[in-house]
Order: sequence, then structure tokens, then C-alpha cells
Amino acid sequence: MSPPAGTVVRVRVPATSANLGPGFDTLGLALGMWDEVELSVGDGGRCVVDVEGEGAGRVPRDERHLVLRAAHATFARAGAPRVPLRLRCRNVIPHSRGLGSSAAAAVAGIVAARALIASTHPLDEDAVLDLAAGFDGHADNVAACLYGGLVVSWGHEGAWHAAHLTPHPALRPIALIADRSSSTEATRGLLPDRVPHADAAYNAARSALLVHALTSEPELLLAATEDRLHQPYRRPAYPETAAAVDHLRGAGVPAVVSGAGPTVLALTLDGHLPHGLDTTGFTVAPLAVDTDGARVEVV
Repeated sequence: MSPPAGTVVRVRVPATSANLGPGFDTLGLALGMWDEVELSVGDGGRCVVDVEGEGAGRVPRDERHLVLRAAHATFARAGAPRVPLRLRCRNVIPHSRGLGSSAAAAVAGIVAARALIASTHPLDEDAVLDLAAGFDGHADNVAACLYGGLVVSWGHEGAWHAAHLTPHPALRPIALIADRSSSTEATRGLLPDRVPHADAAYNAARSALLVHALTSEPELLLAATEDRLHQPYRRPAYPETAAAVDHLRGAGVPAVVSGAGPTVLALTLDGHLPHGLDTTGFTVAPLAVDTDGARVEVV
């Protein structure tokens, strides 16, 4: 049975920052910047896509659009028939900046399609996370986008899992959003196949400390966000980002590369950056921690 005609699903999905320093491909934090998506069954034989804001004029306006690809993958996973869809996107999350825009699009398509077919082809939470992680390659961004707050994600026996945690209320993140974009594939290509055992142990300790610092003792964030696993190897891809992280950390601010970059995320407790920081090439954006994750409304 097809989704009922006339049903409109509205979804709001947050930006996310993955890794958070040492938590490579594991930790994710949802941030107060949102894309909005409206999905409904079309009345013709083809899909229709309207995009406002970020990516307008650049992203595909047909079935190649990531939200639609995610929606159709959801129909297939649930055994629901493929139908023409109408999609409207109001995008705010910057593309290719390390703030989870692709994860947000995939999550939006999946949860919207799930809502459309909920009465006839229900999907459980595990299937939703697994579908979303399949688009992103790992679950850190998508889990944070789905559930909000802080997530720890992992894979086991071909399936993805995530634990949702509540960040400390004193946390006041500030994003330094780079004016230029960066390719996740390109920066991942800079990572070595092997790392020294001492560096792996160093990051394991810092990742464990980071979970504690983000939830219970944020005064430890500077030490907890130290990383030897990925950020040092990616420095050549964005020297301005690396310099901003160095400056902030030198001033005592826990700062990391957001995801694969080039945006910088400062995990402040007072919502302020140090005087004298050169923000040329960046847009400074104080952001709340999003605690809701993907929100769905059927109208």
C-alpha cells in the first residue's frame, strides 16, 4: 500500500560536530542550527524538489537529491512501494564545512519517509539508525542528528548502535565556520593506515575523559580534547583551521576541528573567544547544544 496522498511530513534536523578531538568516528554533538524539510507524495510521475538557502542552485533537483535518495532507501528497507515525492528544503547548515550537512539530509529523508509509511510499513529505531549510518559511512554525525545531545556510536556485527548522553548545561559551543569548503574524502585520504600504539592509547584515554568532561566535569575539556589520531595528519588540508585551533588551545580554550573540517568548534563555558583571535576567513557562530534531535510533524 502506498503512503496516503495529501499527507505532508515536516522535519527539522540539527547540525552536528563529529569526533570532538579524540573521538574519531565515534563521538558526535548536536548543535543549534537546523535544516527544515517538507516531504509529501507527489501528484505526478516524477519527483519535484525545491531548495531554499544553502545549496540552492547547486544541489540536484531530482531523485539524485540526498534527501530523496534516503527516503527511497527507507521505502525499500520497509518493503513499501516507491512513489513520486515532493520535497521542499530550507537549508541553513553550511555544506562541506564539517557540520554534518550530509548526515542531516540523510536523516531528514529517512525520518520523513518513515513517518509517511508508519501506518502500513513501520520501521524501528535500529533500522533508522542503520539506514542513516549507511549513507554517512559511520554513525557519529547521524546518531547525534537523530537523537540530539551527545552520542557515542559503534558498529558491531554489521549493525550500528548509539548511546545518547546529556551534555553538561554549562557548555557553550562556538563554531568558527570556514568560508571555504573541504572534502571529507580528501581529508580522510591524508590519514595513515597505521598509527603508533602510544598514540592509540593516548586517544583512548582522552576519548574516555572527553565523555566524562562533556557530561560531568567540563573543566577538564582542554585536556580531554587532545588528539593524535587524525587532526595532526589533516593540518596540510586547512592551515588556517589548524592555526585557529592552535591559537585557541594556547589561550586555554578547548578547540577542535569539527568533523573533517575546516570549521573549528570551541567548547567554551562562557560563550566567549579570547581577544586577538584572527577570525579572517571564518564566520563566528555561537550555538546552543541541540537536545531534541530530529523532530517530525505530520500535517
